[in-house]
Amino acid sequence: MRDYRELVSPETRYFESRQPFATELGGVLPELRIAYRTWGKLNREKNNVILICHALTGSADADVWWDGMFSRGGAFDASRDFIICSNVLGSCYGTTGPISLNALTGKHYGPDFPLITIRDMVHAQKLLLDSIGIKRIRLVVGASLGGMQVLEWGLLYPDTAQALMPMGASGRHSSWCIGQSEAQRQAIYADSCWNGGWYDLQTPPASGLAAARMMAMCSYRSFENFQSRFGRRMQDDGLFSVESYMRYQGRKLVDRFDANTYITLTKAMDMHDLARGRGAYEQVLGTLQMPVEILSIISDVLYPKEEQEELGRLIPNSRVIYLDEPYGHDAFLIDMEKVSRMVREFKEKRADQAA
Repeated sequence: MRDYRELVSPETRYFESRQPFATELGGVLPELRIAYRTWGKLNREKNNVILICHALTGSADADVWWDGMFSRGGAFDASRDFIICSNVLGSCYGTTGPISLNALTGKHYGPDFPLITIRDMVHAQKLLLDSIGIKRIRLVVGASLGGMQVLEWGLLYPDTAQALMPMGASGRHSSWCIGQSEAQRQAIYADSCWNGGWYDLQTPPASGLAAARMMAMCSYRSFENFQSRFGRRMQDDGLFSVESYMRYQGRKLVDRFDANTYITLTKAMDMHDLARGRGAYEQVLGTLQMPVEILSIISDVLYPKEEQEELGRLIPNSRVIYLDEPYGHDAFLIDMEKVSRMVREFKEKRADQAA
């Protein structure tokens, strides 16, 4: 993996806290750094805030990985909205994570980085927003891991998050998803360079991380998408087209992501359960009172529509909308024109209701 500073935008800002950050599961970070980006201007009332929560291997550069969502009159309109996206706790794009230096030891955390949860990610984001003076968020939006954060915002800070739009996410990680994550982690552990997580950043467990990414790609897309895109086509080098694609995706992730980070974040996703420590699942979801628009991707095999429909039944002021495209879980990154329209329509409906 390259130095993360080569992988983030020069417009990235950093929030630094010298206060210890206690994690939900008992760990303590002696200090905290959060990388973030903003677009647009905060209005006088500070009520035009949109918070974007990114997915597993995303970063604060939402205008790069979700570029089709940024436009005048679109989902994220910098002429009207103040848009903010922070790199999640535990990631490798500027926020404190396994590749960060531990202030107490002067060495990279590596596998000593504490176990974190989605709630820890949201608490860290709240510290960032407090530092900017933001007390209300007009809309919290995100997909996959980002969608999990969106839902936790509603429960952790209901007085701050005024509306939620989770996409392609569930209220608790299923055994299907946990099994997928564990298979991917075992691929990393099996790499000869893994060394218990104490690998040199210049010689990471590249084969294991690439294999983990290839496994993940099989769940991020759909049968129909693979068939229509690749079929059984062979290349001149003797590889099936889909083989070449999978190897490319593996190499691409190795070049931009860290193995310990991958393990940290997938374990956090596996811990995702809105009801953990709060009571019965149905009752916990029933406490969410803000408007919630739940985007379900029909072809998603990782987080099937039944999970979003369950959220829709249990969250009082909610509605499920559907993205009926053949791309699988990654549709939120592919069909941006439709997703942007859905976000814009939800924003407009909320504005009409507030008027």
